[in-house]
Amino acid sequence: MRLIAAWATMAVAGWGALAQQTMPPAQPPATTDQQQPGSGAEVHTGTSAGITLDVRVRNLLADHEYFQVADVLDQLPPEQAQLYRGILANRSNHPHRSIDLLEPLLEKIVAAGDAADEKLVRKALAEDYLRTGDFPKAAKAYEALEARLKGKMSDDEQAEIEMPLKMLPLAAANPPMTVDPCERFLMQVSKDPLGLIDVPVFVDAQPHSWMLDPTAPFNLIARSTAREVGLKVSDQAVTIHSLTGRPMQVHVTVIPRFTIAGRLTLRNVTAFVFDDADYAFPHSKYQVQGVLGYAALQALGSVKITADATIEVQPGKEPDSAMVAGTKDGAGLAAGKSAADPVGAHFFLDGDQIIVALGSPGNERMFMLDAGGQQSYLTSRYYAEHADVFNRQPTNQFSIPGDASIPPQQAYMAETVPLEVGGTMLRAHYLQVLTQPLGSAALDDVYGVLGIDVLDQVRSYTFDYRSMRFSVSPE
Repeated sequence: MRLIAAWATMAVAGWGALAQQTMPPAQPPATTDQQQPGSGAEVHTGTSAGITLDVRVRNLLADHEYFQVADVLDQLPPEQAQLYRGILANRSNHPHRSIDLLEPLLEKIVAAGDAADEKLVRKALAEDYLRTGDFPKAAKAYEALEARLKGKMSDDEQAEIEMPLKMLPLAAANPPMTVDPCERFLMQVSKDPLGLIDVPVFVDAQPHSWMLDPTAPFNLIARSTAREVGLKVSDQAVTIHSLTGRPMQVHVTVIPRFTIAGRLTLRNVTAFVFDDADYAFPHSKYQVQGVLGYAALQALGSVKITADATIEVQPGKEPDSAMVAGTKDGAGLAAGKSAADPVGAHFFLDGDQIIVALGSPGNERMFMLDAGGQQSYLTSRYYAEHADVFNRQPTNQFSIPGDASIPPQQAYMAETVPLEVGGTMLRAHYLQVLTQPLGSAALDDVYGVLGIDVLDQVRSYTFDYRSMRFSVSPE
């Protein structure tokens, strides 16, 4: 949800002087004690070779190196392997499998006093319960995570769980959402004044336009919209800060019937109610009526967004058997590709982030995919592998979108960056490249943040939540 705060506070930096050369394909880091990504067997992470395999795997997991984690599971003791299989299932959007693997381990981990593993497992289970729509269990899981491990969580981790921790108790008694069967359909969408996608919806048969946000864990609705429709809004409210960066009160409601584009009908949709003024953009004269979050997108199944403002939807909540055949541990991490494999690059859900694996099989690099963010950039991790490209190029000062607490950073401008997306080459233009880490694990551990400005450079892009693949059709 940090991308929503970015919309509320972002001042898009000028592009500055453009570098006059095209960047080469990504090369592996030149280190002597680090294997090529995906090479299997022995794992090194750039640290002392004397550290245990478990610590190495934790480091790989923190770096989003999910393929490498999957490759070494058989070398771990059974319960450690089960733990990481559960985490990979969580990241790969198989929440039921993740629950089956992690729930039996939690009591043993607590008894062993391993705070790092306990935090990892409790956070994954809380996310799993939320994704499966079990609000009462999710609320208790987030409360337990905060009560037991608050002192062990970073500021970023605290901010990430603020919304579910505070908001889920409001919805604990709400009925579960259901989805009516629906065939493939097309819908026309529009770009709002922020440059983001608004989708036509019917809230109890009344038409509105809601913002499409692939990373939002919750559906949101403006108080005026809820009042217009006649929805019952809870008396109880909570104050949150992480949505826009400012304190705002939210209530909860249940939408009995919610239809997307007049075709896909959801029933008993939980939505959190915000005051109109808290989510408005006066300079753009834009008022957010609502936000489609994870639950709605999961129901949409596969969402293909085209340059002509058309979205193709193929509903379906579960991957079919062909999509998971041959995968490693059911987590969608097969080592190779065959003609029967789904199209596109693997993407993963890591808290409030979408992480996409770009590059050829065995040589992937992990990027954050922010389909609601307005500006893309590459991190110091990318720069470290391509520093020679920028020799004698001018630098500029770049302000990180959506985070005023980080001072302007020294950056280069890359005119063209080739990015391989599941075998398709996407050439992204005019990206800022940071030269130094930001001190934020969420950003420094990925190679870049790809937002709507890059996605607007392609003919279409697809999020397939059934196969957990992201694909593009370049111009």
